[in-house]
Amino acid sequence: MAPLGMLIISGLMLLDLRRDAWDKAEQTSRNLLQVIERDITRNMEMFDLSLRAAVENLHAPGIKTLDPSIRHLVLFDRAATARDMGSMLVMDERGDVTEDISATSPRRNNFSDREYFRAHLEHADLGLFVGKPIISRLTGEPMLPFSRRISKPDGSFGGVAFGSLKLIYFSHLFDQIGLGRDGAINLYLRDGTRVMRYPQEAIDIGVNIADDPTFRRFLAARSGAFVGTSVRDGVERHYAFTQVGDLPLVLNVALATGDIEAQWRAKALVIGAMVLALCGLTMGLSLLFGRELNRRAAMQAELAHLSYTDALTGLPNRRRFDEVFQRIWKSARRTGRPLALLIVDADHFKRYNDRYGHAVGDEVLKGLAARLAASVHRPNDLVARVGGEEFVILLPETDVEGALRIAGKLHTAVSSLTIPSAGIGAGTVTVSVGVAVGPADTASPNDLYRKADAALYAAKEGGRNQTRCAPGAPEDTGRVISLRSVRA
Repeated sequence: MAPLGMLIISGLMLLDLRRDAWDKAEQTSRNLLQVIERDITRNMEMFDLSLRAAVENLHAPGIKTLDPSIRHLVLFDRAATARDMGSMLVMDERGDVTEDISATSPRRNNFSDREYFRAHLEHADLGLFVGKPIISRLTGEPMLPFSRRISKPDGSFGGVAFGSLKLIYFSHLFDQIGLGRDGAINLYLRDGTRVMRYPQEAIDIGVNIADDPTFRRFLAARSGAFVGTSVRDGVERHYAFTQVGDLPLVLNVALATGDIEAQWRAKALVIGAMVLALCGLTMGLSLLFGRELNRRAAMQAELAHLSYTDALTGLPNRRRFDEVFQRIWKSARRTGRPLALLIVDADHFKRYNDRYGHAVGDEVLKGLAARLAASVHRPNDLVARVGGEEFVILLPETDVEGALRIAGKLHTAVSSLTIPSAGIGAGTVTVSVGVAVGPADTASPNDLYRKADAALYAAKEGGRNQTRCAPGAPEDTGRVISLRSVRA
């Protein structure tokens, strides 16, 4: 019976290892997809902002009378350092180049026959148009074109603002990723045109696979995963796919099922041989099984930790805050000790994303998180990020004066925040703070949160970069108090 029992246990373990191999592959696919999609989206957003700026600046008063070199700077300043950008041109309604990012004297050419030019000529509401891959007439390089319509004051067609992204950008991005012998990454337009493939082969670029059953499954949902067989090479793969932001692009990461199970098969062969030949080594197999269980327990513990942590800042997330808030509020209600809640919001945060990009915005958030965390020191104090640029601080057994002292420390700490890579100096980043103290005069944690949020709103309305305290604090019983402000 012992050998049979060992065979049964070993069989179950092998099935579990196989599930782990697939779980790992699916998680890897999702992570790769997210990283690649985020990189492409940010680059395209940056290029689109450059196009928007050029279109807007074309309508600026006096732009046509400026010296050519000054006009060139005005039109293309946002695109000057864009990585892997190809050409950026402004064309008139006839398709002739009137402005060129590469020279103050534009390279002469006519592009009225291009797909993007005809599309904007025929449709006034296309917005950002991403076309099929092309070979640049100016540089001879393969490019992905994107463009926006230029309208005259009367709304008629006035030309096209054109930009292009070198396809080598996608090659560099995809080449950094190891997917196994038969793995692949594909980027398509939603009409089925392949923009790029890894491993790269020139004959694949520009091919349309709109009628491929696999591609139709990509279009059926915004994102997802499935196992299918490629009509291109007959290899069965696990496909994870997503639409790239709001762009007409579909990205997929495909891992060959043979590659996914290769390591598992090797393990299965070794373990099976050992079990058949050495059934008497029960202890060895038990240790192996125990080690596997410990590994799974460690993974679960790590996942549990991650579920309570904000991925960007490393602070506790909204879920952790809600649990701790409920517990501490009940304790304060029972003991009668004060509980202070501070809601902290970055002032004009959208401007950092719009002006510097999301990468700098993320650095601002991480810098704020570090300074908020450093402003409190007691074990039971909690600093959490609850969403976007909003943070909260819970201070058990803290009255109004104590909360305002902490708020003052926050303003001082934030005033020293700098982002050298973006030229953001000390004092540029500021925060507004709303303070509320309970549990007196509060029926629930939500009631205390609403008071702090109202105080935050008052701080914003009052000019930002300040702290406002909600009325009705415990020390103020019996008096009517208007909102108070403490400026940093």
